Amino acid sequence: MLVTNTEEIPGKQIVACHGVVSGSTVRAKHAGRDILAGLKNIVGGELKAYTELLIEAREEAHERMQAQAAQLGANAIVNVRFSTSSVAAGASEIYIYGTAVTVR
Repeated sequence: MLVTNTEEIPGKQIVACHGVVSGSTVRAKHAGRDILAGLKNIVGGELKAYTELLIEAREEAHERMQAQAAQLGANAIVNVRFSTSSVAAGASEIYIYGTAVTVR
């Protein structure tokens, strides 16, 4: 599955459009991570536990979007975008969407 944030794929021709596809996941923070993050805020630096959490969430949402596109018979997804939002105290949603297409 080809996935790009551009409207076209260089060297490929879009021959069919299957519509918008998306994937999402909601992840909650872990209490232990919150305590360590609070300590890290005092001294500064990257919050690696949160970075890893977001990477995992993006990968899961990405896989779900690709699975939806495959069910529609697409072999590519163009114009892909990511979005995040807070859905509850301590929980965030990662949402990814794009247009499923067939290219040759």
